[in-house]
Amino acid sequence: MTSTVGLATSGMDLSGIRRAVDGCLDDFLIHTATTAADHQMPSEATQILRTFLFAGGKRLRPTLCAIGWHTAHGTAEADGGMSLGPTPVPVIQAATSLEMFHAFCLIHDDLMDHSATRRGRPTVHRALTSHHIGRGREIAEQLGASGAILVGDLALAWSDELLHTAGLTAGQLMTVLPLIDAMRTEVMYGQYLDLLATGIPSDDLGIPLQVIRHKTAKYTVERPLQIGAALAGAGRALLDVLSAYALPLGEAFQLRDDLLGVFGSPEVTGKSGLDDLRDGKHTVLLALGLQRADALQRQALRTLVGDPALDEDGADRIRSILTATGAVQGVEDMITNRRTQAHQALDRAPFPPAATAVLRQLAHTATARTS
Repeated sequence: MTSTVGLATSGMDLSGIRRAVDGCLDDFLIHTATTAADHQMPSEATQILRTFLFAGGKRLRPTLCAIGWHTAHGTAEADGGMSLGPTPVPVIQAATSLEMFHAFCLIHDDLMDHSATRRGRPTVHRALTSHHIGRGREIAEQLGASGAILVGDLALAWSDELLHTAGLTAGQLMTVLPLIDAMRTEVMYGQYLDLLATGIPSDDLGIPLQVIRHKTAKYTVERPLQIGAALAGAGRALLDVLSAYALPLGEAFQLRDDLLGVFGSPEVTGKSGLDDLRDGKHTVLLALGLQRADALQRQALRTLVGDPALDEDGADRIRSILTATGAVQGVEDMITNRRTQAHQALDRAPFPPAATAVLRQLAHTATARTS
């Protein structure tokens, strides 16, 4: 999905939600920069985090949080729910805290994956390395890695600050904190499982599907929707309906991401098309390729995937094998099946029509995206 603007419907102003989230981030970062200056703290931490946050990004999680609030708000307009009112400021700030948490995850993820670019710009550890290059390459790289850990930690701490200063009631906080805690735990375990599997790809589909469920589906789609709905007072039954929609869609979203990581254009995705292959990411795409490959194809995949010196010729060889074995089409079929499951969940959902409409549109754009 290239932008939340593409999801706009007549019933919900998603571009307005994105602008509100960006405004909240901007105000908060101005505040933190001023506080740092007052205490004579280094300015580059806030500056680099600001550059990272505003270099792009879909604002998917805060948008879904706001949509979740509208699914459960229960005060649709007189037109029968074909349009919905504005999202309250406290809900917007709580949603913004999810974007700050996402920054924490990405900064650490890029460091663990040794990624050079994110959203078409240097990753935080690379940006910090460049900032300190005057100290010499070795020292600068150490400062870049260590500094990125700390900037990520700041984003984690600031996500908490955004949440707790959002103006939520005590009841709202008590309701959403268990969901936020669960989300954080799930994504950490998902990342750890991903690390354990990286570099030793196999034909086992169970491992990458488990990673997808915890690292993406729950964290990217399910929990943000549930957090927003819980802020509006949703009960367990409605949260379960959101899960029935969110989990297959989140899995389809990551399956598309895995395809783009190998076949996408770096100019569009903002990331190298070689990183996942050089790292030996154990994806569903690669597992299907290994399952369906003949002996020579399997040997080629095992030789090329995970080679840190892999070049474009080698990558093209991998791509041709994944296409020839039907692995690419297999992933496309899985995406289609999961999108269908998400639509079927919406058929049974008791949401206002405008909220249902935007979730249907999201199911399409999130799975047919090119970046």
